[in-house]
Amino acid sequence: MRQRLLGVLIATLALVLVSCGGGSGAVGSAPKIGAIDIGAMPAAQLRDGGTFRWTIDYLPPNFNYNQVNGPDRNTLDVLGSVMPILFLAQPDGTVKTNEDFLKSADLNSTNPEVVTYTVRDEATWSDGTPITWQDFRAQWQALNGSNKDFQIASSTGYANIASVTRGTSDKQAVVSFATPFSDWQSLFSPLYPASTNTNPSVFNTSWTQGLPITAGPFKVAQIDRTSNTITVVRDEKWWGRKPRLDRIIYRAIPTEAQFDALANNETDFVDIGPDINSFSRAQSAAGVTIRKALAPNYRHITFNGRPGNILADQQLRIAIQKGINRQAITQAQIGRIVPGVTPLGDHIFMQGQRGYQDNSQVAAYDPAVASRMLDQLGWTRQGQGIRSKDGKLLEIRDVIPTQTPVSEQESRQIQQFLAQIGVKVDITPVPSGDFFDKHLIPGNFDITHFSWIGTDFPISSSNSIYGTRGDTQQNFGAIGNDTINNLYAEANREFDPARKIALANQIDQEIWKTGHSLLLYQRPNVVAVRNGVANFGAFGFADTIYTDIGFVR
Repeated sequence: MRQRLLGVLIATLALVLVSCGGGSGAVGSAPKIGAIDIGAMPAAQLRDGGTFRWTIDYLPPNFNYNQVNGPDRNTLDVLGSVMPILFLAQPDGTVKTNEDFLKSADLNSTNPEVVTYTVRDEATWSDGTPITWQDFRAQWQALNGSNKDFQIASSTGYANIASVTRGTSDKQAVVSFATPFSDWQSLFSPLYPASTNTNPSVFNTSWTQGLPITAGPFKVAQIDRTSNTITVVRDEKWWGRKPRLDRIIYRAIPTEAQFDALANNETDFVDIGPDINSFSRAQSAAGVTIRKALAPNYRHITFNGRPGNILADQQLRIAIQKGINRQAITQAQIGRIVPGVTPLGDHIFMQGQRGYQDNSQVAAYDPAVASRMLDQLGWTRQGQGIRSKDGKLLEIRDVIPTQTPVSEQESRQIQQFLAQIGVKVDITPVPSGDFFDKHLIPGNFDITHFSWIGTDFPISSSNSIYGTRGDTQQNFGAIGNDTINNLYAEANREFDPARKIALANQIDQEIWKTGHSLLLYQRPNVVAVRNGVANFGAFGFADTIYTDIGFVR
C-alpha cells in the first residue's frame, strides 16, 4: 500500500538525481544513496520546547491509514507523531525495529514463515489499555480481506497470514503465515487498537473526525476545521525519549499558497518538490535554507480502463500514451531543478536504485505511430480536427485537483500534445478535498495525475495499485491481468533478493503492456526550511524522528 499526494507524490522506493548538501542552487546530478539533508544536530543540543508549524495540503479525510480513504502523505505526517510506527525507514532504504514500541521483532522461520513481535511493557494506548497481541490479531482480521464490510486500502500481506496468537505473555504476538510474505516488516505499522479494528462501522468511520485513541510522543490537543489546523502536544504519559518540541501545529494550506506562508513566517517549512517557482524564490528568500536528498517519489498519469469508459480499450490507451511527450513534460517541470533529468521507466523501482530497468518502450513517444494506431482502431480524423468513431468524439476528461500548480501545468501540456493526434482533452478541475474521495476512488475520471510516495517495500506496496485480484483498492483505473497477479504472488513470497528483482521487472513489463499508467518523472526531494530548525527537511528514504525535531539554541 502506498501513500497518495496531489502536487506531491505517493509511490515506491524512488531515487531522484539530486545533490544532498544544504544551501541553494540547482540540484546536482550525482545521487548518493543514504544521504539525507535535515540539519542534523544532537537532540540534547537543541532548545527545550517550542512550536513547530507543519505544512500539509488539507486535513485528512480519515485518520485510519488502513481504510480506503486513509493512505495519504498528509495523514501519515500526523500519525507519525501520535501512533505506533513499528518499523522505521533508514536513509539507505532499509528498516529497523522501532524500540519505542517493540523489544524485538524476529523472523523465526521462512518455511513455514513465523514472526514473533514482543511489545515493550510500558507501551499503552491513550485510554489506558495496554498494547498487546490482541491488537495485532484484530488488525490482521480487519485487513485480511475476509470481511468485505471493512473498507480497507489494502490486504497485501495480511491475506497471507494464517493466525495471530498469544506468545509467552499478552505482550507477545506470534504471527504464522499460510503463504510466505517476504516484506513482513511492512505489516502492523501503523498499529491501531483492537477496539477500533473489530467492528466494520467503527473501522470505517470512527477516525474521520479525529483520533479517538493514540499512543506516541505527542497527543492530539485540538482539531480546528475552521482554521484548518491540528495541534498535537507532548503526551505526559509517553514512555520514550522526551520530544524537544512542546507542540506541532499542522496547518492545511493550498499548494499554491504554501511558499507565501513560509515567506510570511506563517509556517516553518515547505515541500518544494517539482515547483520551479517556489524553488527559485527559495534560493533568495531571507531566513530560509534549501535542503535536498534522494527520495521515493514520482508523478504519473493514471488511465481509467473500467468497463464502459472510453479508455477501456487497451490499444487506445497505448496509442494515447505514445502521443504524450514525457521528456518534454519532465524537462519543463523539473529540468531547472534536476539538470539532465529523464522520464521514469519503471513502475516499481526508481532510477539509481538496485533493480531499476527502463521498460517503457511500449509507450515511447511517437505521434506518427500513435496516429496510425488510432486510424486502425477506427478513430478517424478530418483534417486537423478531433477524431471520431461511430459518431462519438475522441474526447477525454483530465480530472485534476484545484490549487495545484504542478497538475495544472502538466494538464495543459498533455492537452497540447494530444491535440496534435486528434484527441481532445477537457481539463476538469475539482476541489482538492473531493479529488480522491469523489473522483479517483469511484473512477469518476478518464485520466488524472497525482503522486505516489514510496515505501521501503517497493514490490509489495504496489500490489494494490496494479493487481486485479482481491486487493484492488488503489487500482483506481481497474486495469491489470492475471499474469500481473500471479507474478506479484510469486514475488511477495520470494526471500531471495535477486530473484525478487527479476520478478518485479517482469511485473513492470506487463504493467506497461496494459496501458495502466504513464510514468512522468521522479519528484525531487527539495524542502525549504526556516533557519534554526534542526533534524527536519529532506529525509529521502528515512522516516521522520518526531522526538528529535527542534530549534537551535
